[in-house]
Amino acid sequence: MANQQPRVSAADFAMDLNARLDRIEKNMDRMSDAIVTLARAEEKILTLTAFSKQQAQEMKSISDRMIALEDVVRSNAQTINIISKFFWIVMAAGAAAIAAMYFN
Repeated sequence: MANQQPRVSAADFAMDLNARLDRIEKNMDRMSDAIVTLARAEEKILTLTAFSKQQAQEMKSISDRMIALEDVVRSNAQTINIISKFFWIVMAAGAAAIAAMYFN
């Protein structure tokens, strides 16, 4: 009689089974919520990744435009430098001509 287990009534067994099923159902609900949360997080990550790629392309485009603008500015600076030198040569020649006419 040492191996004899206490008898459980059908009502106790049903209550215990219902309690287990309730815990399992709660755990499944929590897992379902976690899966939904993970899906939302994944969607946000994908959206942010696409936005990041778009921003990188836009930054590259702006960088390329800035490099092209620097080339134009450099070219304009050389042109202005040449015009400035030509202007001062003309001014010096004019001053020399005026001085030559004044002293002759």
